[in-house]
Amino acid sequence: MKFHVLTIFPEFFEGPFGHGVLKKAADAGILELLVHDLRNWTYDRHRTVDDRPFGGGEGMLLKPQPLFEAVEAIWPERAARHAGLEEAPPEAGKRKAILLSAQGRKFDQPLARRLVACDELLLICGRYEGVDERVAEHLADEEISVGDFVLSGGELAAAMVVDVVARLLPGVLGNQASSECESFGDSADELGSLDCPQYTRPADFRGWKVPEVLLSGTHAEIARWRYQTAREKTARMRPDLLDRVRATRETAGREE
Repeated sequence: MKFHVLTIFPEFFEGPFGHGVLKKAADAGILELLVHDLRNWTYDRHRTVDDRPFGGGEGMLLKPQPLFEAVEAIWPERAARHAGLEEAPPEAGKRKAILLSAQGRKFDQPLARRLVACDELLLICGRYEGVDERVAEHLADEEISVGDFVLSGGELAAAMVVDVVARLLPGVLGNQASSECESFGDSADELGSLDCPQYTRPADFRGWKVPEVLLSGTHAEIARWRYQTAREKTARMRPDLLDRVRATRETAGREE
């Protein structure tokens, strides 16, 4: 799978992409990480990417011209599509341009599982006060937010999206079951629970002991304990997840 990141701070990604599972996966050829400097598609001496918003207001907006030209240079077929000269080719559905924005739909594990089916993702990092709305309307295939808060730019969000999606690719994690059994994983109870509490050696640390059931070697009892404690922890830390599952069941019941 190929990831493109379009940003005015390409050096930012030397850290996130230069360590850990992403670097190992890239070195192994499982994925490709390409960072593009948005200022390469500017033509004035100051390499200007932003301007004041029409109608007044605080801050500056990223201009549409560099963003459109950058995406069209990376994916040339987009230029013809934007000009209305031809329809998108069949393979275009496996490429998605994503605008990272506080106004987008919330990024979550189900969305990550949908995105991992793509061949290429191009992540557009917003900056300043925002991005010209024509980018969201006519350039981006999706607009995504990583949470109900405002970041200084989309770089942190882009790094998060790449990490979350990439670790779902076969071969990226040493043990693929790790992504299935953790919080929000495929085996989480109807995607409605966090992971269960986990312990490692020593079994007794400063008087705080590991639950006896985990030392018993009885797999059925351990599985029951993990299920129950995962539900209890979810009810304590993220009751909204359980509420979502109950609402889904009620809706399904009414439809039946």
